[in-house]
Amino acid sequence: MRDHLSFVLNGQTERPRGIDPAMTLLQYLRREKRLTGTKEGCAEGDCGACTVVIGQLRGGRLEHRAVNACILLMPMLEGRSVTTVEHLSGVAKGGRPVFAKNDATLAEPGNGLLHPVQQAMADCHGSQCGFCTPGIVMSLYAMYLGATGDLPADDVLAGNLCRCTGYGPIVRAAAEMGRFPGPASEEGTVSGDDMLLAAIAHDETVALEHDGRRFLSPGNLDEFARVYEGSPKANIVSGATDLGLWVTKLHRDIGTLIWTGRVRELQAIREAAGSLHIGAGVTWSELIAPLARHFPDLGELLRRFGSLQVRNAATIGGNIANGSPIGDGPPALIALGARLTLRRGMSRRTMALEDYFLGYGRQDRRPGEFVESVEVPLLADPVRLRCYKVSKRFDQDISAVCGCFNIQTRSETVVSARIAFGGIAAIPKRASAVEAVLMGRPWTLATIAAAQRAFAEDFAPISDMRASADYRAQVARNLLLRYFHETQGQAATRLVGSGAAFA
Repeated sequence: MRDHLSFVLNGQTERPRGIDPAMTLLQYLRREKRLTGTKEGCAEGDCGACTVVIGQLRGGRLEHRAVNACILLMPMLEGRSVTTVEHLSGVAKGGRPVFAKNDATLAEPGNGLLHPVQQAMADCHGSQCGFCTPGIVMSLYAMYLGATGDLPADDVLAGNLCRCTGYGPIVRAAAEMGRFPGPASEEGTVSGDDMLLAAIAHDETVALEHDGRRFLSPGNLDEFARVYEGSPKANIVSGATDLGLWVTKLHRDIGTLIWTGRVRELQAIREAAGSLHIGAGVTWSELIAPLARHFPDLGELLRRFGSLQVRNAATIGGNIANGSPIGDGPPALIALGARLTLRRGMSRRTMALEDYFLGYGRQDRRPGEFVESVEVPLLADPVRLRCYKVSKRFDQDISAVCGCFNIQTRSETVVSARIAFGGIAAIPKRASAVEAVLMGRPWTLATIAAAQRAFAEDFAPISDMRASADYRAQVARNLLLRYFHETQGQAATRLVGSGAAFA
C-alpha cells in the first residue's frame, strides 16, 4: 500500500505526499505549481477555462483526453500524465510569447515560438480578453493529437465557453492548425510520457489521508470489492463530475472516497450472447462508438451528454449509481431492458435497471455493494429505439424531459413496449400505464391517443426552473405522437447543433 501519488506533470514525474484528497487539480496547478495559465471560471465543469489534457496508458498505448481540472480531484491523477498550456511552446526572453509565423523550422521548447494550435488561434484572431483562451487551446490540442476521433470542432469545443470572440474565429483556428508543422520534439514528448508512465505503473492500493479525509485507490477489482466492503459508508467516485461540486460549490466534507479509475476490470466493454457488457467505470466518451453502432439514436443523444470534457470523465456506473432523476443515461438503458450486476465482496446479484431506483435519492443497493457492470441487450431492429432530449440549449444543458421509446409491432399490432422518461418523476421511470394501453392494440393514431391519456397515471411532473409541470406533461404526450409518426416514415426535422439538421 502506498501513501503518496505518482503522476507526470508537463514531462516531469511528481510524487507529492500529504495531498488533501479534496484538493482539485486546478488548485494544485495554480497554488502549488504556479501554473496559472489554467483558469478558474465556473468551478463546476461547465465553462472549460480550466481544460487540461490527461494521458493514460491503456493496453500499452498512451491515450489522451481533455478534462476539466476544476472538478478533478488530485488523487485521481495516480498513474496519469497532465499537460497544461504552459507546456505547448517555449517563452521568449522577458516572459513574453513571440507571435511569429510558424514555418518549417518551428522551433523547440524555449525558443519562444508558438505551438501550431496557439499560432492558429493568433492568426485567426480567436482570442479577445484571453481568459478562456488557454482552455480552448487545450481542447484544440487534444484534437491536434487525434484524441477526439472524428468529432467536428463544434463538438470538441462545446465545453469551452467564450464570452467575447463569437466562436467563428475559434472554429477557423481549429481548421487552420493542421497547416502548421508540429514541433519535432512533440513525438518525443509523447513517447517520453509513455515511458515515464510505464515506470510509475503499479497495482498497489494507494491510500491518502489528510485532516480526517481519506482517498483509497485500489489497483484491481477484488481489492476494490474488499476495500468497499470494509468501508461501506465511503463514497465511490469515478469521474467526480458530480462529486467535484460537493467540494467546489457545497464545501462539503467528502469523508472517505474509493476511486474506480485504476480498476481495469471496470473499464472493459465486450459483446457476447446478444448483449453489450459494460464495466461500470467505462466513460461515456468510450461508450459513444459502440452504442451508436448498435443504437444510432442513442449515439446522437450521448453526443449531447454534457461536454466532451465531462464525457471524458463521467462513467456509466456513476451516472446510474448517482440515482439522479435528470440523468440522460438511465431512460435509454431502461427502454432497452438493461440489467445491472451489483457486487458486495465476492457475491453478486443482478436486477433490471428500472428496479434499482426506489425513490428520490434511494436505490436498491446494500451496504458495501456497488454497481459492477451493465448488460444492454442488442435489438434485431435497432432503429426502433428513439431517444428525445428536450432542453433549453442544445449543448451542455440538463433535460427538461428525456424520453426514450422501444416499441415493437408485428402485423401492425404492438407486441412489446418499453418507454422510459427522465426529468418528470423523482426517478428515471417506465411509463407502465402507457405501455399497458399500447400492448396488443393496433399501431394507429387512435391507439396513440388512448395511450397519451394514460401518461397522467404514470407521472405527476413538477414545475422548476427548467419547465412547468404542464409543459412536461404535454411534451411527454407529444413525444409518443412524434415517435409514432417517425415509425410511419413521417420523420420530423431534428436539430443536431450549429444550425444543422437531419430528418
